[in-house]
Amino acid sequence: MAGGVGERFWPLSKPGRPKQLLKLTHPEESMLEQAIGRLLPVADQTFVSTSKLLEPAILECGLLPPSHILAEPDKRNTLGAVCWTIATLIARGLDNATVAMVTADHYIGEVHRFQASLRAAMQLAEDAGGIVTLGVRPTRPETGYGYLEVGPDAPIALVGGFAGHRSAAFREKPTAELAKIYQESGTHFWNSGMFIFTVPEFLRELHQAAPDAHRVCLETANDLKEGLLEDASGKFRKLTNISIDFALMEKAEMVFVVPVDFPWDDVGAWDALERTLPLDSEENAMQGDVVSIDTKTSIIINDEPGKWVAVLGVEDIVVVNTADAVLVCHKSQAQRVRQIAAHLAELKKG
Repeated sequence: MAGGVGERFWPLSKPGRPKQLLKLTHPEESMLEQAIGRLLPVADQTFVSTSKLLEPAILECGLLPPSHILAEPDKRNTLGAVCWTIATLIARGLDNATVAMVTADHYIGEVHRFQASLRAAMQLAEDAGGIVTLGVRPTRPETGYGYLEVGPDAPIALVGGFAGHRSAAFREKPTAELAKIYQESGTHFWNSGMFIFTVPEFLRELHQAAPDAHRVCLETANDLKEGLLEDASGKFRKLTNISIDFALMEKAEMVFVVPVDFPWDDVGAWDALERTLPLDSEENAMQGDVVSIDTKTSIIINDEPGKWVAVLGVEDIVVVNTADAVLVCHKSQAQRVRQIAAHLAELKKG
């Protein structure tokens, strides 16, 4: 899944240059390159689910054949991304495939552990049915993530030493107090937003949880199979604009969690880079031509070669320099950067 433009990463991320095409977690590779590379040893085929807006930029990268770039006709949140993907796979004769819907905008360390967990989750999806999620063991009381709670049933032994658990509940982003309880409980895991299932099991769960979406998915698949792209797009536009979590996962009959412990981060704003990039001796995360003196715990990104960015005597700030804009904010305000992007968009309209 590689939709969305990442407004919290303005000014580096723009409508034609989405965050998954940026080098936010690796100095030499974009997040999408890393995501595809992680899957190559595990998946028989890899597809990118994206939007029409981002399709040209992703095609230009040349990371996959054009037929493997699946751009849904209109924005319909993550439910749309999954349904358009599944409809396309059905139309191409992959109606019994085991599918892993993973993300292009997350940091994942110890890739071999990720690959082993994905193999275990695919085994569980094929053997037990339902929908399997990867639940990340929390390393801090994080209030910005949703959580998965596992039930009391005996765990299911899987390949690679992993275990599968029936999910008891999805928990929304908690208060600080609850997040601490969740971290210490041993039964709550961060919701990684990655889902694994067979196509028949996905359709079964979708039918009982969201019958209208199920009908749209199958009708879209039938039109795609006949080569009727405009008709398929028209059917798809009837889909409710809602996340897969709300539409399906919270209502599904059988959800399993495979707890994983590889380093993981939902790279959602500039402050995440201090958890994903190498830090200097003063705990600064820096990229590009940067001079830093007496600066601590800051994030300094310079995307303009031939121009120096110098920071002196500051702490806990974010500085991002691009060819046409500069961002300076306190690190604690990183989640609000999207407000700047929205404000500038309104100014352009006016």
